[in-house]
Amino acid sequence: MIQHANSFIYIMANRCLILCHHPSERSMMRNGDGSLFRTEKAKGRKAFKLFAFSMLCCIMMTWVYRGKQLAESDGSRWLTALLLGLLASEIWFAFYWLVTQTVRWNPVHRYPSKEKLYQRSQLPKVDMFVCTADPIAEPPALVVSTVLSLMAYNYPAEKLSLYLSDDGGSILTFYALWEASLFAKHWIPFCKNFNVELRSPAVFFSKLTDPLKEWYHVKNLYEEMVSRIDDVVELGRIPEKLKEEDGFSRWHSGMTSRNHEPILKILLDGRDPASLDMDGNRLPTLVYMAREKRPEYHHNFKAGAMNALIRVSSVISNAPFILNVDCDMYSNNSDSIFDSLCFFLDEEKGGNIAFVQYPQCFDNLTKNDLYAGSLNVVSGSELPGFDGWGGPPYIGTGCFHRREALCGRIYGRDYKENWNKGTLAVRENASILEQRATEIATCTYEHNTLWGKQMGLKYGCAVEDVVSGLAIHCKGWRSVYYNPQKKAFLGTSPTTLRDSLTQHKRWAEGQLQIVFSKNCSFIAGHNRMKLGHQMAYGIYNFWPLNSLPTLYYIIVHPLCLLNGVSLFPKISSPWVLPFAYVFIAKNAYSLAESLMCGDTVLGWWNSQRMWLMKRIGSYFLAIVNNIATALGFSRLGFAITSKATDDQEVSKRYEKEMMEFGSSSPFFTIIGAVAMLNLICFVYGMKRAVVNGKTETLMVQILLTGVVVLLNIPVYEGLFLRKDKGRLSLSTTLASLGFAMSACLLTVSKGTAI
Repeated sequence: MIQHANSFIYIMANRCLILCHHPSERSMMRNGDGSLFRTEKAKGRKAFKLFAFSMLCCIMMTWVYRGKQLAESDGSRWLTALLLGLLASEIWFAFYWLVTQTVRWNPVHRYPSKEKLYQRSQLPKVDMFVCTADPIAEPPALVVSTVLSLMAYNYPAEKLSLYLSDDGGSILTFYALWEASLFAKHWIPFCKNFNVELRSPAVFFSKLTDPLKEWYHVKNLYEEMVSRIDDVVELGRIPEKLKEEDGFSRWHSGMTSRNHEPILKILLDGRDPASLDMDGNRLPTLVYMAREKRPEYHHNFKAGAMNALIRVSSVISNAPFILNVDCDMYSNNSDSIFDSLCFFLDEEKGGNIAFVQYPQCFDNLTKNDLYAGSLNVVSGSELPGFDGWGGPPYIGTGCFHRREALCGRIYGRDYKENWNKGTLAVRENASILEQRATEIATCTYEHNTLWGKQMGLKYGCAVEDVVSGLAIHCKGWRSVYYNPQKKAFLGTSPTTLRDSLTQHKRWAEGQLQIVFSKNCSFIAGHNRMKLGHQMAYGIYNFWPLNSLPTLYYIIVHPLCLLNGVSLFPKISSPWVLPFAYVFIAKNAYSLAESLMCGDTVLGWWNSQRMWLMKRIGSYFLAIVNNIATALGFSRLGFAITSKATDDQEVSKRYEKEMMEFGSSSPFFTIIGAVAMLNLICFVYGMKRAVVNGKTETLMVQILLTGVVVLLNIPVYEGLFLRKDKGRLSLSTTLASLGFAMSACLLTVSKGTAI
């Protein structure tokens, strides 16, 4: 009781300081409205709708021109086929553009009123899930820094429980968490006593210094802990003296990451009065879980880990609200729990909210966001638009869930949750809880149950988070998107082109699975969701399908330019105006939107380059892989994006915003071939147009091909100019040149037929 009182007094004192420094929050306190959050519609919607209508009119005019062009063709089969393909591509682009406008039609912004929640004496428990799978790709020192940042939330510690799922079943990760449980006794009181806001020790000690004696003491403790963890990971084994200790003794020589029994250990028990920090205050509960893995049983990747965590936590803490984050997404805002609970606990508008989704944000981006990893437009424009229709999708991290919704409950108007039920019940001791929880972390527990189908995250999809969120929306729940000024979570974005493209390829594979399944938003959401909400999901579902028309467009245009075949009106013709308006207005709007969401002009240009590379690289290979899987030639897997950045040369090139190509990859062969094709056709096509007096007729194609060439300048540097290890390999250069030259020679030889 004393510890609980101390925690509550600290929180209330901290809130008073906040109110003293924020007049806007003081005025909201005086407001008699009992709502815990407010909603505001975005401004400027009338101007946007006028712009969208003008775009639609011009798009339709381009179709009229294509029809006229087909009618006036000379009957050449090749030309007719080219024009039909062009028209089909332009119809798809128009359809996809229309889908993307759905989220821009009526976006909303949410604002929680934390100061009203601070006044409540009763607060619900919160469980926090962190998932890791590979101690090499996801260094344990990074994982425990995320864990410590979550454990240090401004929230009563006895109401917090953190669960780490280790899908690698690694004793190295367990050792790191064991070290973190000891360091937490120093770190948590340090954060609260000195009002530390950066509660990831790795980030705090790398960015800030302080003359306080306590600062140096805690910093030394942290560095010693990290040094021990890194030494253990490098050696691949724990100190001999620990092997017989409780917890460590559960590993044996026959265990592998894919073949081991379930391991569960409560390292800190928040219900135990003896689980105290250095100031004598309660610590959050801390649990390690490695669910059982057997080669003969499919483990369903992250979805399987999350479902095991849901079951295990229901035995140990059973909090009504659950936060899940990726192992590299540390907490950057110590009040995020209060922010989220404002949405759930609002008596009038919170009862049907299933989850509160925060944006993915990163702290390692370059000034101009080289690989377009910031997702600023997604966070600042698209997700608020989702919220206007019924809520954002679940994106797998930085999300607070209502446990009952996550477990499959269908929402009804009469639903009212009593989140305080059972909080005073007598609970078993830690060893009994461990035994009970271990029994439901086996790989056979889910057999003949609804887990993975109607309960928990859904199985059978590479983007299990998106399809699970869609299923929740189809059950009558809605979600809320909250993008606070001080980012709630910060993580690590890929620092090489290959990692970025690989990540998008995995996402695209999952999205394509959704499109051609009963989980497609237009099928699953029919009569269950608003049409606008269904279309909003289509923005990401249709990502991979953009690949084929994009490839067609940027291959056919330059080849026709090379052969002097005109696909667009003369530059002096009135028919060029709708084409010009669509191109200029679309890109002008895109630039303005990007700048409003926090990008730079060069950052927007980088995003256009990555848009092209993802479509012809990641999305095209995703389609190929899905077809191969459907035919039984391969099987879709789950590729873990590496969070380790030990290569100093790679880091330096990234900081200088130099694209990292490095090793050979199908991505780079496709990108290099398309870049060379456009360069060759641009140079020789423009030369032939000038010589033959066709400059006016081919000007639109010259400009479009020139834009593609400009976008690919880093590719040409990687092919021919750079000498560092980040350049494109010789084999990729030769293959790119070979494919491009072959295509040019083949079409030139067919020039008369065309």
